[in-house]
Amino acid sequence: MATKKSTKSPTFEKNLSDLETIVERMEGGDQSLEKSLEDFEKGMALAEKCEKSLKTAEQRVEKLINQQGKLSTEPFEPET
Repeated sequence: MATKKSTKSPTFEKNLSDLETIVERMEGGDQSLEKSLEDFEKGMALAEKCEKSLKTAEQRVEKLINQQGKLSTEPFEPET
């Protein structure tokens, strides 16, 4: 019995993890120019996907806040 492959796109977390792996590999400096260029292209595509995911999440949050009739935004400050 064949298993069905998931057609679901990678999650934000998976894309971010893949991007971090590429950055680490490129920072190592042990790759050929061609491999570095390939990684750069993949990294740029992953960064774009991550940015799009974050923008979508932000829009969803704003929409939920708007539904409550109390739109207010404040800067996000991550815990350090």
